Amino acid sequence: MKAPPRLQSLIEEGLIDTVVRQLMSGKEAMVYVVRCGEETRCAKIYKEATQRSFRQAVDYTENRKVKNSRQARAMAKGTKFGRESQEAAWQSAEVDALYRLADAGVRVPKPHNFCDGVLLMELVTDEHGDAAPRLNDVVLTPEQARTHHTMLLGQVVRMLCAGVVHGDLSEFNILLAEDGPVIIDLPQAVDAAGNNHARRMLLRDVANLRGFFGGFAPELLHTEFGPEIWALYERGMLQPDTPLSGQFERKTGAVDVGGLMREIDDARAEDAARRLRMQQG
Repeated sequence: MKAPPRLQSLIEEGLIDTVVRQLMSGKEAMVYVVRCGEETRCAKIYKEATQRSFRQAVDYTENRKVKNSRQARAMAKGTKFGRESQEAAWQSAEVDALYRLADAGVRVPKPHNFCDGVLLMELVTDEHGDAAPRLNDVVLTPEQARTHHTMLLGQVVRMLCAGVVHGDLSEFNILLAEDGPVIIDLPQAVDAAGNNHARRMLLRDVANLRGFFGGFAPELLHTEFGPEIWALYERGMLQPDTPLSGQFERKTGAVDVGGLMREIDDARAEDAARRLRMQQG
């Protein structure tokens, strides 16, 4: 197919040989299947901020580091340079997270290069060698649901041990490869220790997994892995191989009304986004 303008410079640089086809168009990027020498990879072209339905909420960008104080001041003032710097930081966050998580052994696509706002990475495939489907497009048996749920909880734990919370994890950004689930879409990933919203996001990520897989294996709906994982993390007791029970005894005491309302708002927003994605998908 004819190469999109955003991929032309990568072809000229020799990073891509040919564009095979468009793979998907998501809320923040368009993804193409490309040929690089003997390998088939995917190229993720980030959409401009004005074209994205996913906004760079302050909850996600809190405590993200920029290269220098000039950028930080410009971003705070909202100047043209500041908006460009913010956009670059948003895109590079996924690149940084992918390299960090791949080094930690998390099941994410292997990154290969990042150039001119385009991320070149591994094409995740199914048992037939075709592009792997999203988890949302797959019907599971109860046993498969339990197996994939356990594997993904292990990946969430491994991510947290590497200091990262996905922040937007659901069945819509998990691919089902030949050897199991692979986590994708990480531009909104947050630093577990440096972001005040990390706990809430971790709990929401795990709750999303519980809700999806619980539709195939209802016993999962009664588990409390999210609070258990975070409590272990806070106490410095969480390791990639830490056994989990799915049980958590909540302490009684004063209710954090503000936190509760944010969780309710998050749940409503996620439900609305889920409905929209199902209508579009």
